[in-house]
Amino acid sequence: MPFDGSWKVNRNENYDKFMEKLGINVVKRKLGALDNLKLTITQEGNKFTVTESSNFRTIEIVFDLGVSFNYCMAGGTELSGSWSLEGNKLVGKFKQVDNGNELNTVREIIGGELVQVNLEYEGVEAKRIFKKE
Repeated sequence: MPFDGSWKVNRNENYDKFMEKLGINVVKRKLGALDNLKLTITQEGNKFTVTESSNFRTIEIVFDLGVSFNYCMAGGTELSGSWSLEGNKLVGKFKQVDNGNELNTVREIIGGELVQVNLEYEGVEAKRIFKKE
């Protein structure tokens, strides 16, 4: 599966503005920009296991495509939603639990990098680009 493996964050685009729009305070935003996030992804059919390891926490997220689940971002933002596979893209559609605002994201492999594009929330878009380890 193309997403399988360990991916370490290499660079961000507009990530601080994205976190600010989510309501994350300046201290957490500065720390978030330096999180050294590593994603370890395994896929077995429609079931994904994603381990997120950073300087601040390690969590394991297990989900089935198309099935809604709850997730808490490192900054404390609680989300509910699901991932789907659309062609070679992993598409996430989530809503913030406390206010119902949408957060949408797409993960895809581009040029050997895992690119989390269209991290979009209230009109602010960001990217996180990961290199395979």
